[in-house]
Amino acid sequence: MKGVILAGGIGSRLRPLTKVTNKHLLPVFDRPMIYYPLETLCRAGINEIMIVTGGNSAGDFLKLLGNGRDFGLKHVNYTYQEGEGGIADALRLCKHFAEEQRLCVILGDNIIQNDISPYARRFEQQPGGARLLIKEVPDPQRFGVPEFEGGRIVRIEEKPSLPKSPYAVTGVYFYDHRVFEYIAQLQPSGRNELEITDVNNAYINAEDLCFDVLEGWWTDAGEFESLRLATNLVAEERRKSALVSASR
Repeated sequence: MKGVILAGGIGSRLRPLTKVTNKHLLPVFDRPMIYYPLETLCRAGINEIMIVTGGNSAGDFLKLLGNGRDFGLKHVNYTYQEGEGGIADALRLCKHFAEEQRLCVILGDNIIQNDISPYARRFEQQPGGARLLIKEVPDPQRFGVPEFEGGRIVRIEEKPSLPKSPYAVTGVYFYDHRVFEYIAQLQPSGRNELEITDVNNAYINAEDLCFDVLEGWWTDAGEFESLRLATNLVAEERRKSALVSASR
């Protein structure tokens, strides 16, 4: 399985911070934001990784990450998304990289406490299709929200004013090679973007989507409040780890 980190866009919700740099290069406690999804993939044993960048600071990713040696990688692939065409548009750029292999796709502003290896292994055991990680949150209207019937997800609604459940679809997606066929069939949404929610709904319509409830904490860091939350969560995690190390 290969990994894709989507770190494009212009970060308009974090201006003026993002007037001078890409959102995913902003600090989350003691590391740049992009480190966290990269470490998440590496911990899951995924070592072939594509980073989709964008904006005026794309070259800074190469300066920061180089070939990925600091993460135990031999090589990191990069590609560039022009403008803000949406998550599915960014993923579309990775078709040549995927080579019809399965993908773990993670949004570059997602910060996850635990190892996602168990979910990756479950996806590998699926005959095909997609697998999503969902999490109960206090503000599901900010995200794609799953609707359930009989323990199955029957629809995902993007940023609903009246959410059908308290769950959010996190920014971690597992897909087989058909994801690019579904993307090719998309039409731009009202936001003039190719929506990843439409891709997920295509898998639902094909009755080929599974999900797991993510254990441990999770947050995006794409707004000021969620960026602050991410920093606090990581800082507390570092504090606990330091206490454990000191007690040994």
